Parts: sequence; C-alpha cells; structure tokens
Amino acid sequence: MKYNEISHFSHPHHRLKPGYTEVPFKCDGCKEVGIGSNYKCTTCNYDLHVHCALPSSSITHPFYTKCSFQFLSRPPGPTARYCNACEKAVSGFVYHCKLCGFDLHPCCAKLPTMLDDGEVELYLYRKVGSACHKCGRKGRSWSYRSTCKKYNLHVACVKEMLVDSWHEIYLGRGGANGNYHNSWGQNGKIETRIPSLKGTLESYHHNHHQGKGKVKKCCEMAGLAMQFVISAVLGDPTALIAGVVGALMSK
Repeated sequence: MKYNEISHFSHPHHRLKPGYTEVPFKCDGCKEVGIGSNYKCTTCNYDLHVHCALPSSSITHPFYTKCSFQFLSRPPGPTARYCNACEKAVSGFVYHCKLCGFDLHPCCAKLPTMLDDGEVELYLYRKVGSACHKCGRKGRSWSYRSTCKKYNLHVACVKEMLVDSWHEIYLGRGGANGNYHNSWGQNGKIETRIPSLKGTLESYHHNHHQGKGKVKKCCEMAGLAMQFVISAVLGDPTALIAGVVGALMSK
C-alpha cells in the first residue's frame, strides 16, 4: 500500500491515487465535472473529486441550521432530485437531509464561504438582492458576491455555463481514456477552456450605461471573480487562484 492511496466503496477492485489535473474530468461519484485535485484509478480511468473520495458521513451547513445532511451514494427515492445550491439535477453522490428534503452536491456542500487571493474577496450567500452578472436576475440560487457588492454570480449560472461549454464532458463523451485536453471547434475536439463572460459582462454594463473605461476594469475584475467561483464549483478552489487556468476575458 502506498502512502495517500485510498480504497473506496464505489471502486472496490483498485485503490485510488491522489493526483492533480489541469484537464476537466467527469467525477464518477457525483457525475459532475471537476478540475484540479482528485483521486484516480489509472487502470480504469475512474475519477473522483476529493470531496467525493473523502466524504463525511454527515455534515451541517450554515445556510440550513436545522438540517443534518447524510452522505448517500445515490439520490433517495424514485423522483428527480435537485441540488439546493446550484439547482442542477442530482445524479450520484449527494448530501441529503431527510427531515427537510434538501440535497447538496458534495462540491456544493463544501463551497468555501469566502474566496480571497489578496485583491478580490468573494463571499457565499444563500440569496442576494443584487443582480447576477450572468443572468441579470436577483435571488435564484446561492451566489458569490464581492465585498464591494459590484460582482455577483449565481452558482446556478456558473454551472449552466460549464454545462453549455463542456456538454460532451457531462455526457461522458471524451473519447479514449477520457481525453478532453484539446479544444472543441474546427478541429472537432472537446472544449476544455473556462467559459468567458466577456460578452455577458459588456452587455450588462451597456444596459447600465457605464463608460468604456469603467466597463473594461469592471469586466476584468468580474472575470477574475468568475474564475474563483468556477474553480470552487469544480471542486478545487485553489486551482485557478494558483494560476492553473489563465484569464480568458480577451477571448
């Protein structure tokens, strides 16, 4: 047995090794996409988020103080379940509160309450009154908002952007050995770059009648904020902060 390798109930035939990848992968536990730190069986190309590989049997969450969430390997009951954090369907591993009926993807349950790289501070809220930079709506799902209250992104909107950009990965159509490394487009490969908010942000500020200089600066900061949120949603809040994936606001 090698140090840091683990055995996991979902993959009993081989041990899983800790690793790190700059290429998006589909977690075989929760069925959501991940990036950065993971646990992997290289023999079977079996991948798990760290949160899915090392779950807690039960957790509490500050947004639901009366709830006790139990870790389950599959959604309970015959009806469709949806994550209360991101509004996306629950298809695999989940934290479920039997009393209230709430569900959380493992990575959503472990979203950091604060993201900070020294310049941008983003705090996680269950609901905020300001409009989301992506959809322009208030309320909806959990949101990350900056301390200056200028940058706000719904966790649900970030998930939708990932699904739209990485549709083939969510469907598990990565080709041999799960290789998603090349871009999808003229070369017919899979798109693995972080989605860009450039057009969305510029439209948002145009509708709010802001000057070009302010728009550019705000878009740059909001784009940085988006990278932090995406990295957290993908299960590794350190991945983009560490510079693994660069800013794509110029795309």
